[in-house]
Amino acid sequence: MSLRVRVSMSMVLLLIMSLITTPARAAAPGDVVSAQPTTVYLLPGKLLEVPVNAWHLLYNSTSATGSLNTVSGTLLVPKSGYPLGARPIVGYAVGTHGLGDQCAPSVSMSQGREAELALVSLFLLKGYAVAMTDYEGLGTPGPHTYMAGISQGHAVLDSIRAATRVSGAGLSDRAPVAVMGYSQGGASAGWAAQLQPSYAPELRLKGVAAGGVPADLHAVADHLDGGSDFGLAAAAGVGLDAAYPELNLQADLNDRGRALLADAADDCVGDLGKLSGLSFSDLSPIDLLNQPKWLARLGENRLGATAPRVPMFLYHARGDQIIPLSVGSTLRSEYCRAGVNVRWTALPAPDHVTGAVEGGPLAIEWLALRILGLPAIGNC
Repeated sequence: MSLRVRVSMSMVLLLIMSLITTPARAAAPGDVVSAQPTTVYLLPGKLLEVPVNAWHLLYNSTSATGSLNTVSGTLLVPKSGYPLGARPIVGYAVGTHGLGDQCAPSVSMSQGREAELALVSLFLLKGYAVAMTDYEGLGTPGPHTYMAGISQGHAVLDSIRAATRVSGAGLSDRAPVAVMGYSQGGASAGWAAQLQPSYAPELRLKGVAAGGVPADLHAVADHLDGGSDFGLAAAAGVGLDAAYPELNLQADLNDRGRALLADAADDCVGDLGKLSGLSFSDLSPIDLLNQPKWLARLGENRLGATAPRVPMFLYHARGDQIIPLSVGSTLRSEYCRAGVNVRWTALPAPDHVTGAVEGGPLAIEWLALRILGLPAIGNC
């Protein structure tokens, strides 16, 4: 055998051995598990197809307790080019949709019944790509960890990471990034802002807009207790229990509470009204939210303890009947004391939903200026 042949065979053997012995890279947050082309519609009956390239995503993220999980979502990319460099990516965090998989935004968009597409379309018209997470357990196996802010913040940031890894989407991991959300989405956006420096420092985050933010879940639950929107507080209890198994909510409920929450376990937001007028005392014989285990997790999921490093646009309806204005203004004060560049707007809106309608376009224009690199002027 010639020397040249022996050398060639040796190189082949070394290559084979390297492939055998080199371990595959471990799955990481933001990795795409699957990306399937999909179609989204503005109106029920699959009317008015949104003219974008769209993918239904499964991607890796991180739970509230630090475990790798898989989350679903949707990526929307305008078909036209973007003339100003890398196409910006917006992580859009939706508001409360419910607890069942059928409530997921990826499902509602494919059926033409996603109300928040009206705001999302304003980003698309600017040429931005939009990554919309379904959040943990909404559209994937397992319960939805509703209002577990740390999990939700991770899901938002990882949806942006995943967007840059979708083959054919044409998105750069060096693109300017913005995050926006209202209500549950406002909390998710706030958590994305707080977590980004340590969790996803590679993202070029330019600004975050968060509206109607339930920054203090204990304060919001106290406000909703016994009122017409109590179902939202009960759903948050179910979601936090899913995120933190040691809470063991079932063990602390009475028979009525177990039956009511089991019946609501896969409800969409409109169905939670059946719990209207109830109180936590109707569901449990103990002062549930003031138990040490609940106080610890509620405190852990309270926004404001960590200062975001990017400008923040916070907005809140003066007449918000679900999340009191004082909860939003307290978050603003805490961020201001920490030196965050905050633009705060108290809207004249008479209720929570109107706050989203009034504040959404303002937030989008504010974010567009941050993406362009213009300085943010705060009003602390």
